[in-house]
Amino acid sequence: MVRLIAGLLVGIWVARYLGPEQFGLFSYAIAFSAIFGSLAKLGLDGIVVRDLVRAPNQRDLILGTAFWLKMSGAVILLTVVAIAIQLTSSDTTTKLYILIIASGTIFQSFEVVDFYFQSRVLSKFVSGCKLAQLLTSSLLKLYLIYAGADLFWFVLVSLVDQVVLAFSYFIAYRYQKVGAFYRHFNFAIAKILLRDNWPLIIGGIFAMAYMRIDQIMIKEMLGEKDIGIYSAAIRLAEVWYVVPMIITRSLFPAIVSAKKMGEKLYLSRLQRLHTLLLWMGIAFALPMTFLSDWLVILLYGEAYREAGPVLMIQVWAGIFFSLGVASGSWYTSENLQKFALYRAMLAAVVNVVLNLILIPIIGLIGAAISSVIAHSVMALFFDAISKRTRIIFLMKLKTLQFANLFQRG
Repeated sequence: MVRLIAGLLVGIWVARYLGPEQFGLFSYAIAFSAIFGSLAKLGLDGIVVRDLVRAPNQRDLILGTAFWLKMSGAVILLTVVAIAIQLTSSDTTTKLYILIIASGTIFQSFEVVDFYFQSRVLSKFVSGCKLAQLLTSSLLKLYLIYAGADLFWFVLVSLVDQVVLAFSYFIAYRYQKVGAFYRHFNFAIAKILLRDNWPLIIGGIFAMAYMRIDQIMIKEMLGEKDIGIYSAAIRLAEVWYVVPMIITRSLFPAIVSAKKMGEKLYLSRLQRLHTLLLWMGIAFALPMTFLSDWLVILLYGEAYREAGPVLMIQVWAGIFFSLGVASGSWYTSENLQKFALYRAMLAAVVNVVLNLILIPIIGLIGAAISSVIAHSVMALFFDAISKRTRIIFLMKLKTLQFANLFQRG
């Protein structure tokens, strides 16, 4: 919660300082880098946690192999981004910003430490690392605002963020005195991880595309000022997103363990997770809907007034996002990564098509509507298509029964 609140407030201060146009350019560079970021992650997050829970005696081999795979993925990412930016209408400075932000993925290889702590349900260490990152980042940004720095230095801080977090992870893992994972690599484990993960790698790219492609398309179709206004709205709407991710990551090991004890307990815990996240999402979206205009002007100022109606719509995507995060753990546990790929592909296609239709007609409102529909397709309606996933679709429908939250198990 400290990271959530402090990060939001500093981000708002930066947006006010830069103004819609410069903030839009900054957001565009972040969004462009993020779309390809799944190449560096290689879809390893849930899989590595699952394997560490199942085979804790192979900890160093699993972590070391995942570390070097992620490092290789980061190199591939930078190559792809360097090629992709040549196909855009961006100027040389914008391309440089994108490359600087994308280079931070090299240091994201140390996320494997996060996977280890997740498997042990030791979230306090991860929280400590991310608080250190937040403190460093916030102080640097506040200093840059005080010094009247230009956009380049804020872009550079995005890279420093990743360096500080990687160093914090390294120190936290050394504190555990459990060995040096980065000295290990196993080709057999690497082959298994990549074999299980290739749908998640591609699916991750499509998932990030359906979440960020609207920003890319707004910049190309409307301009940098419009993407700045739109980005201000989604920053507020997405402040909720960290909550279902933290809750799901913390409970995922317990859900995997429940499967060993019985299907009934396993499904009961999944149902409670979905119900909890749905109603928490609704509790966040309702007041935000009515307060959106007032909140945008209060936080960002008159320059961002047009972000209010966008926020009013965009905030409802968070409910579907929560359901998608919860069911994503089920996809991983059931080894249904291919279905995760298919639903991400469908959502990305829906978002692009709707953006092409709606943005020229109703501008930023059209992008917000497209985003909400794409989230609903990804997190809810896709699961009704296949017999393999229909059980989780029915579970999501049952989340509307608030009593499910209090079931035993």
